[in-house]
Amino acid sequence: MLRDTFDEAAELYDKARPRYPRALVADLARAAGLGPGSRVLEIAPGTGQLTVPLAELGCRITAVELGPSMAAVAWHNLRDFPLAEVTVADFDRWTPPSEPFDLAVVATAFHWLDPATRLPRAARALRPGGTFAVVTTHHVKGGTVDFFERVQRCYEQWDPATPPDLRQVDEADTATDTAEWDRSEHFGEVTVRRHAQDIAYTVDEYIDVLLTYSNHRALDAPSRHGLLTCVRDLIETRYDGRLTKRYLHELITVPRLT
Repeated sequence: MLRDTFDEAAELYDKARPRYPRALVADLARAAGLGPGSRVLEIAPGTGQLTVPLAELGCRITAVELGPSMAAVAWHNLRDFPLAEVTVADFDRWTPPSEPFDLAVVATAFHWLDPATRLPRAARALRPGGTFAVVTTHHVKGGTVDFFERVQRCYEQWDPATPPDLRQVDEADTATDTAEWDRSEHFGEVTVRRHAQDIAYTVDEYIDVLLTYSNHRALDAPSRHGLLTCVRDLIETRYDGRLTKRYLHELITVPRLT
């Protein structure tokens, strides 16, 4: 499965993937009423991009990570937080402890969970009135805009799955469909908060980011090499080896019904 490819590059994933804006973490803490001792379940934490900021709040964290290599890096990043633990397990089959959580959260990984069971499973892990939170990450128009228009030629040449004339979408036209939560019998009213950030990359840093994306890792070796060489040449020859990328994160929160 594509989601298994992340574990092959755990150290690179930890180095290259962007952290979440501090304002998003603060919004999450307010929405869930987090404080020292709050019980938090993090689903698919990766190497701890969100886990560490939550641990800094003094929360008691159980992080359930599918990949053993990703989990090992997360453990290392959480070494100064004795109230945080990482369990290697597939959340779709994991049995939660008897004591319920105040918050269950999944960041940039909700789409990997089983759509038939992910909301009921999250609800079962929460206390009545507890919060389920999902963080989504969108690649939106911004930063070095013309680079992202030109680079599509590289993708059209080397990745056969690339739709023709694919372009970045404006933030105003980007939103996660919350119908799944609206229909759920387990959760109440949906709240969505949006946070954007621009990140500047050198050419090497940007190539590292691309190597953490599952669709890039799934390419055969010659196609991946050709694609990355094309991207590198474009950045070096047209943009002096640097570019800026814009990310839009949505924080979606819902209370568990009593």
